[in-house]
Amino acid sequence: MIRFGTPILFVLIWSTGFVVARVAAPHADLQLFLALRFSLTAAVMGLAALVAGAKWPRGRDLWPHVLAGVLMQGVYLSASYWAIARGLAVGVMALLGALQPLFTALFLVATRRTKLALRAWSGLLIGFGGVGLVLAPTLASRGVGSLNGLTVSAALLSIVAVTAGTLIQKWLAKSDLRSAASVQNLGGAAISALVMLGVGTGRWDGTPVLWSALVWAVLVLSVIGTTLLMWMMRHGEATKVTALLLLVPPLAAIQAFVFFRETLAPPQLVGFALALGGVVLTRSAQEPPATQV
Repeated sequence: MIRFGTPILFVLIWSTGFVVARVAAPHADLQLFLALRFSLTAAVMGLAALVAGAKWPRGRDLWPHVLAGVLMQGVYLSASYWAIARGLAVGVMALLGALQPLFTALFLVATRRTKLALRAWSGLLIGFGGVGLVLAPTLASRGVGSLNGLTVSAALLSIVAVTAGTLIQKWLAKSDLRSAASVQNLGGAAISALVMLGVGTGRWDGTPVLWSALVWAVLVLSVIGTTLLMWMMRHGEATKVTALLLLVPPLAAIQAFVFFRETLAPPQLVGFALALGGVVLTRSAQEPPATQV
């Protein structure tokens, strides 16, 4: 039951990240928002670990957690938010973000000599095509924004970083999730703070809607959502877990329809069906074992 319900809960939570960023952007410097989000999450998870008497990573075991947090939290969101703030369309960022499952599969094939089943590759490509259909009307009406070397490089860096960060979770399966999340969020907070000091404005208007967005980002997106992702990466096949991210842009489009009255065109509904079908196809594939060398 847990293994069935966890992926559904994860994608529902993870897709709200687009809404949170959109709500917070008019009221705060997003780099400051991220630094506060990660710092507060580290405090919440650290307190939970202390109350439970959980073991903390130390010595050589500490640095993989720091690296995972730097990549999966700090570099990923700081770089993607920076690119959006510099004019890259959110739709382009979402489309590039949907490449993460493909990046994960290519990484596993290249480094572990894993042979993915044809069904898995087909599911990933179908799902990515579905994401493209979902985002096509938005990109057609609003354009792609500032497509230059810096913004595209930052966007791709963010996807490579989150791919690497999530894969590192496979090596940290024996550590306690609460203490691990605390350490990893501290790593993310450090990166966001550095980026804020370098290019941020420090803007924070303190409105109730901004504080509400921060509370949601900490308690739901980070404490629950990121913990679920860490748990799934530790207990599941990486390609099947990251395939779930193909559902994030379609669900975000539905949320934009509900909260911001953005229209849903027929191609977007078809795209949602394709993305869902691609995820189901990928997760149903039997992955052959890694080739021994």
